[in-house]
Amino acid sequence: MNRRDFIKNSGVVTAATVLSASLMTDCTATSKKPNILYILADDLGYGDLGCYGQRIIRTPNIDQLAQNGMRFTDHYSGSPVCAPSRCVLLTGRHSGHAYIRGNDEWGERGDVWNFSLVEENPKLEGQRPLAADEVTIAELLKNQGYKTACIGKWGLGPAFSEGSPNKQGFDFFYGYNCQKQAHTYYPLHLWKNEERVQLNNKMVAPHTRFDQSLDPYDEASYADFMQKDYAPDFMIDEALKWLEANQTQPFFLYYPTPIPHLALQAPQGYIDRYHSIIGEEEPYLGGQGYFPCRYPKATYAAMVSYMDNQVGQILQKLKEIGQYENTLVIFSSDNGATYNVGGADTIGFMSNGIWGAEYGKGKGFVREGGLRVPMIASWPQKIKPGTISNHISAFWDVMPTLCQVAGIERPAFTDGISFLPELLGTGKQMHHDYLYWEFPEYSGQQAVRMGQWKAIRMNIVKEANMDIELYDLKKDLQETADIAGQHPEIVERILAIMKMEHEQSVLTSFRMSALGDDI
Repeated sequence: MNRRDFIKNSGVVTAATVLSASLMTDCTATSKKPNILYILADDLGYGDLGCYGQRIIRTPNIDQLAQNGMRFTDHYSGSPVCAPSRCVLLTGRHSGHAYIRGNDEWGERGDVWNFSLVEENPKLEGQRPLAADEVTIAELLKNQGYKTACIGKWGLGPAFSEGSPNKQGFDFFYGYNCQKQAHTYYPLHLWKNEERVQLNNKMVAPHTRFDQSLDPYDEASYADFMQKDYAPDFMIDEALKWLEANQTQPFFLYYPTPIPHLALQAPQGYIDRYHSIIGEEEPYLGGQGYFPCRYPKATYAAMVSYMDNQVGQILQKLKEIGQYENTLVIFSSDNGATYNVGGADTIGFMSNGIWGAEYGKGKGFVREGGLRVPMIASWPQKIKPGTISNHISAFWDVMPTLCQVAGIERPAFTDGISFLPELLGTGKQMHHDYLYWEFPEYSGQQAVRMGQWKAIRMNIVKEANMDIELYDLKKDLQETADIAGQHPEIVERILAIMKMEHEQSVLTSFRMSALGDDI
């Protein structure tokens, strides 16, 4: 059965085929199937949250979510950058099998980075689309009676394409279709399904630098970068309205907020709060991309706290509509924090925790700082409050987990293993023998985690490098000492995994000739 046929033939199955009887009872105790809320931050590092060790930025709502549920220590994103990570999350296949494996801007359409042209021609907006035969979590849940919505940042196919959210299982979409457009929080428009919704902002192309004729220490000099309609305000409003309208039937809300991805822009009140805490600081004038910012450290912190406030608003809405107890809430991030570009002091904030945020350690790289992300799950009276799990899991496990929650047969095409038994503390939790990643960008990379071992191969595309780096995470969590030469038997096992799990991409832009792909 191919992936598309699976939707046509999938159905609710008995407890004997999917869950133990007690586990199924836990999930279907109410008259309505469990609701699912998945909140995905953008470039939020492992160390950006108070419950993961952050000392400066305040995240009380997310910290409370962790206190009410389970915090994972060893959860991994699908890829070290946006689009492929989201593809892995939604389609349940790791990056050696996934359709989208990099941030492909689909440049053959024309000048896709010219924001004025894109405003005139919507067909230049958005990334290379998911294929029509891809199957997403949303499609599986929709087929079982769930109302589905994606509100936030998409990045997996333009409006009018086969990869648009409405053609990939979402009844409702609102937000940024294109991740390039999300490089400003004051865009000219957002999308509502496949229609543009104009905002009351003027055109200031992302990556515009500071006007040298102005005073960099005067807040008024940054007026072009702090306009009227702040896009995340509109997203949270749509999310709250959607929850209110769909409370009587099971729902799946995927809320991929664009925060705290650069550019540095936040509501003034949040910036003022952190300015009083952090104190005076030098302005960022745009020399490393994105927008200038008068108080860059305060603004980064403000963005994270603003996002935390939105999490609180959503949880409060669930309580108001009487659906809090019947909703599994999962919070995570699409990859690690970015390196110090765009004015974000992710090194100073220790945004990637002990793994650091220097170039090569965080976003864009398959090291722990680029892949290991926070994950918190809460479900009242189902998940024991205040628990910490070291279960090793990844984005491709989300699809089978949510299928199990909804009583749907595990799709045969997924690489994932449900972690629902871990969440509920009942039934037998299965474990991966290993996790695998590949990333054709940033010079080409592969990685494997196998228990305590982490293997990395760098510069596959740039240098046709086939050498393996090996780290013992039990003794060297920061990946500082390459011990491949001391463990040839482990390296051989890793090499076999890399060969077995890599499939040549359908798309030539994601192929790596050094791995035997046709170019």
